Amino acid sequence: MLFLPAHLHIPDGFLSIGVSLIFWIAAIIMIALAISRTNQSLGEKQIPLMGVMAAFIFAAQMFNFPVAGGTSGHFLGGALAAIVLGPWAGILVMTAVIGVQALLFQDGGLLVMGANIFNMGILTAVIGFGLYRVVIHRNKGTRLAMAGIGAWISTMAAALITSLQLWLSSTSRLEVVIPAMMGVHALIGVGEALITVAAIAFINQTRPDLLGSEDTFTSGGRGWIAAGVFFSLLAVLVSPLASGNPDGLERVAKDLGFLEVGLAAPYQILPDYKIPYLGDTALSTILAGIVGALFVLGLLILLGRSIRRSNGT
Repeated sequence: MLFLPAHLHIPDGFLSIGVSLIFWIAAIIMIALAISRTNQSLGEKQIPLMGVMAAFIFAAQMFNFPVAGGTSGHFLGGALAAIVLGPWAGILVMTAVIGVQALLFQDGGLLVMGANIFNMGILTAVIGFGLYRVVIHRNKGTRLAMAGIGAWISTMAAALITSLQLWLSSTSRLEVVIPAMMGVHALIGVGEALITVAAIAFINQTRPDLLGSEDTFTSGGRGWIAAGVFFSLLAVLVSPLASGNPDGLERVAKDLGFLEVGLAAPYQILPDYKIPYLGDTALSTILAGIVGALFVLGLLILLGRSIRRSNGT
């Protein structure tokens, strides 16, 4: 059975073993650095924030929005996670989300998981935070604008790196895959920017202190955590209304003729974000989304507490 990739979630078969291993090494190095740097400043109040951010991003990624030409896209969230939590914690959040998507929902390949983490988690977090940090002491309008720009650029950067990976793997010609990927993701990036700006604007209204410091972490709060849980649940509830159109990478793979090289997952647990035996129903999607959101929430809390214990605090 062919594995149909989601927006920028590369399936096994698209990349060569060599390219996959290179990006596994790069991802592992960055994740190790993220754990080390997070270990230096993680406070008890920030652990729930990491979990809630992971749950929200997971839930938001389930909702595909339509773009031009019968294509759809979905939120990535790396820029948002890094702006709110700092780049290192943002990388850990995105790694958990992408890992759970692949391992539990068969969304993205196992051999290429390192590439998916690098493209969608590490690159987007670094770019989003780096650009936002430049204007961190400017007025609110400037910060919102830069958050949107950073989110759009991070989406384009992920599409470009994916294109290069496909070329290096001899899956597609460089002069063909780059225009195709960059063109469709220029539109998807607009959706990414709008969602990021909306989330940052909401945080500015409710907890502006979360965005007003250069520190890697910021203070927590029960109200902020409750808001995150609410919006995560809301995203899961509307996920059955997501666009059924093929998303960015799937559309490009189909148009350029390499969709069929994608490999099926070697096992199935909750494939296509559905609960087995409930079929292709709204309830099945909602329950699968709740399971996934709770899973990444718990995973990040356990990871955060483990980091705290290793730091002797």
